[in-house]
Amino acid sequence: MKKLYCFDFDGTLTYKDTMFMYLKFYDSTKFRIQFLRHVPLFILLKLKLADTEKVKKSFIGSILKGQTEEKIQTKSKQFFEHHYPKIVRENALDFIKNIDRNNTQSLLVTASLDIWVKPFAEELKMELVSTRAEFKNGVFTGNFIGKNCNGNEKLERIKKEISNSKYDKIIAFGDTSGDRQMLKWANEGHYQFFH
Repeated sequence: MKKLYCFDFDGTLTYKDTMFMYLKFYDSTKFRIQFLRHVPLFILLKLKLADTEKVKKSFIGSILKGQTEEKIQTKSKQFFEHHYPKIVRENALDFIKNIDRNNTQSLLVTASLDIWVKPFAEELKMELVSTRAEFKNGVFTGNFIGKNCNGNEKLERIKKEISNSKYDKIIAFGDTSGDRQMLKWANEGHYQFFH
């Protein structure tokens, strides 16, 4: 029986949202300054009066734009080493360890950026489907390649990733409204399963 597992990352497999954690880890001084500057935008987001992708791009860019890919990769590796496995829910880790890898494909599907989630995906032996950071001449532009990988975009990207593959069962795990389309599409959609 061939299965496809689709795991959301932040909040589903982890205890916390990794974006704020990573940006603070990258440059805590810059993070504090930019966080305060972005508070009005975060409030508008909560009130659904601002575009998530624009606010996210602005906040991430305010800390990482202009940084070299090499430095970002080094920091991402350090971030992973510092927080893994503490940040990952224990029962999620147990579940992942017991996956039959011979008959299963596993995707880590996240709105977080590839730059800091990649080491986690590699460790968990999953293919990464995420929001992608744009680099030009080895420097982060502050932009994304394509859309923020959330909501309907998550589902579109999964379909693109698996293209012509056939599965007997598709099982998805999520914990927010951004996972709704993915959970609905799967044969089995589990909400806050590891909580």
